[in-house]
Amino acid sequence: MAGKARSGLRAVTVACASAAALLLAGCSAAPAPQSTFVLLDGSKRTSADLKGKVTLVNFWATSCTTCVAEMPEMVRTFEKYRGQGYDHMAVAMSYDPPSYVVNFAQTRKLPFSVAIDNTGAVAQAWGDVKLTPTSYLVDRKGEIVKRYVGQPDFADLHQLIEKLLAQG
Repeated sequence: MAGKARSGLRAVTVACASAAALLLAGCSAAPAPQSTFVLLDGSKRTSADLKGKVTLVNFWATSCTTCVAEMPEMVRTFEKYRGQGYDHMAVAMSYDPPSYVVNFAQTRKLPFSVAIDNTGAVAQAWGDVKLTPTSYLVDRKGEIVKRYVGQPDFADLHQLIEKLLAQG
């Protein structure tokens, strides 16, 4: 009987771990948290402003080598889909010196919105983001459909963007 109990417990543990993995993979849509993005020009956008477009909210830092390495592909992705209802919000982490962020955005001519999370409130609202890069793909309804920790597989990201854009 003890063997059956252990076997049953193992099955429950595996099922719970699988469910947790699916949730973390972003299979379950959740509303984007309420937050205010302060852009480099001083203007503000809120998470409510994301509705109506498919948006990648990308937490990054100038000191993050993976973030810097993925940025050209982020730009290509934005350029590829921007005319179809896609947007990108690059959110610099609170520890990133604003002058570094401004310099990075200007020298690389980033074509999308860049925000500085001076207080860390945006990262906190979006699940207490600590690791960079961390990105969230938000659908037109303002729901998070996928979270990426680390550089995304851009072919998979593009497929998901196309699927979400096709939903109208």
